[in-house]
Amino acid sequence: MKVLLTGATGYIGKRLLPVLIEAGYEVVCCVRDKRRFSPPPSISNKISVIEVDFLKEESLEKIPADINGAYYLIHSMTSSKNYQALEKISAINFRNALNNTNAEHVIYLSGIVNETELSKHLSSRKLVEIELNKGRYSLTTLRAGIIIGSGSASFEIIRDLVEKLPIMITPKWLKTKCQPIGVTDVIAFLHKSLFNPNTYDQNFDIGGPDVLSYKQMLLGFAKCRSLKRTILIVPVMTPRLSSYWLYFVTSTSYRLAVSLVNSMKVEVVCRDNKLSKILEIEPGNYQEALEKAFSKIKNNEIISSWKDSYTSSGISFDVSDFIEVPTYGCFIDKRTRRFGDRNLCIRRIWSIGGETGWYYGNLLWRLRGLLDKMVGGVGLRRGRTNATSISAGDSLDFWRVLYANKNEGRLLLFAEMRLPGEAWLEFKLVGNKLEQTATFRPLGLFGRLYWYSVLPFHGLIFRGMLKNITKHKKT
Repeated sequence: MKVLLTGATGYIGKRLLPVLIEAGYEVVCCVRDKRRFSPPPSISNKISVIEVDFLKEESLEKIPADINGAYYLIHSMTSSKNYQALEKISAINFRNALNNTNAEHVIYLSGIVNETELSKHLSSRKLVEIELNKGRYSLTTLRAGIIIGSGSASFEIIRDLVEKLPIMITPKWLKTKCQPIGVTDVIAFLHKSLFNPNTYDQNFDIGGPDVLSYKQMLLGFAKCRSLKRTILIVPVMTPRLSSYWLYFVTSTSYRLAVSLVNSMKVEVVCRDNKLSKILEIEPGNYQEALEKAFSKIKNNEIISSWKDSYTSSGISFDVSDFIEVPTYGCFIDKRTRRFGDRNLCIRRIWSIGGETGWYYGNLLWRLRGLLDKMVGGVGLRRGRTNATSISAGDSLDFWRVLYANKNEGRLLLFAEMRLPGEAWLEFKLVGNKLEQTATFRPLGLFGRLYWYSVLPFHGLIFRGMLKNITKHKKT
C-alpha cells in the first residue's frame, strides 16, 4: 500500500514516518524543500520524496496517481497574518489533487473544536476539515488538544515557564480546562486509524484520561521535576499582555504566542473516548507523558522539535534560496586557523549553540539574544533539538542550518535574528585549517551603520570562538 505523507519535515510527520515504514507501507514524503529533509539512513532507501507547495496548485501534479491513502499534517498558523486564507487554499488544492488519485482514505490531524466560540486558529482548523471532507475519498479527522512530548511546542513552553519562574503572575486563562495527550499516543491513533473502515467519514476527539486546567499542568510539571512553584492568577492581564508575557519568558515567537493565548481561552476537552475503544488504545496520563518526554531528552533521542519549524521564527523561506553565500555588496569577516585533531574540531562545531554555547563571549551572545527578543526576534531560547547531530533546516539558537555535512567538514548557518540585512556564518575545514566566515549583506545605509557598530565585538568574539574550536586540548 502506498501512502502520501504531507508535513514530513514537521513535528508529527517526522515521528510518524518510521512507524509507517515499520508497518510495511510504501511512503511518499511531501516536502517543500528537499534540502530540509534528512530522513534516518535506515529508511532513506524505503521512501520517495517529492517537492510540493500546497499553495501552488501546479506543484501538486507531482503527487503519484497510485497512492492508496494520505495524511494531511499541514498548517500555516504563524507563517502569515492571513493564515486562515492560506490554510483554506492549501486544503482545497490538496483535495483537488487527491481526487485525481486512487486514494481511498485521508487522515487529518486537527484541534478539538467543541466550543461554539473558537479562536481564529481553531476556526481555521475546522474550516480545513470542512474543505477536506468534500473529497471523493473517505476522511478521518483526529482532533487533539495539547500534545505533550519531547520537542513539542506545548511541552517546551510549559518547561520554559516552570523551570525559569519560581513565582508566576499569570493571566486568568490558566483556569481554562484542557485534555492533554502524549505524542506517542497521537502517533498510535494516526497509525492504527489508517485504512480502518470503522474510522471512515468520521471525526474523533483524542486525549489522555486527565482533564486539567493549564495551572494544574504547570504544577504537574513542577512536581515531575521536583520543583516548588507558586502561581498567582490576576484578572488584569489582557490577551496582548499575556502574549507578550509568553513571548518574553518562553522560546515561542510573538505571532505564535498570540495564536496560543487566543486558543488557550477556549476549553479543549474531548466529547468521548470512542476511538480508543475502536482501536484498542489506552492513552497514558499527563504524568506518564511527561516522564516519557524527559526519558527521550535524557537519552538524547529527540526525533523532532517544533522549534525546527519555520513557525518558530515567524519567517518562511527555502533553504535553496540562501545556500549560495553572496559576496557582491557584502561585508565579510573571514578567519583561518590550524587545528590539530580534525575529529575533535568537527565535534566542537557540531556541538555549537544550545547548552554548549558559542565557545567565547557567551555573555555577549546572550545579550545579543535578549536585544533580539526585545525587538520581536527569536532570541537564543530555541537552543537546539539534538546535542550532537545537526541537519539542514534545524533551528540553532537564532540561526537556521542551511547545510551540514560532517564528512565534508562544512556547516552553514543563516541568521534569523532581526537584522537590517541578511547574515551567514560558515565553518569549513580545508586541509588542516578551519575557515570561519561571517557574511553580512546590508540593507541600505542603516545596514552598513549596523555592521560598523558591531565590528569591534566581531573582532573579539569571532577570534576567540575560532581559537577555542581549533585548540588542541580537549574541552
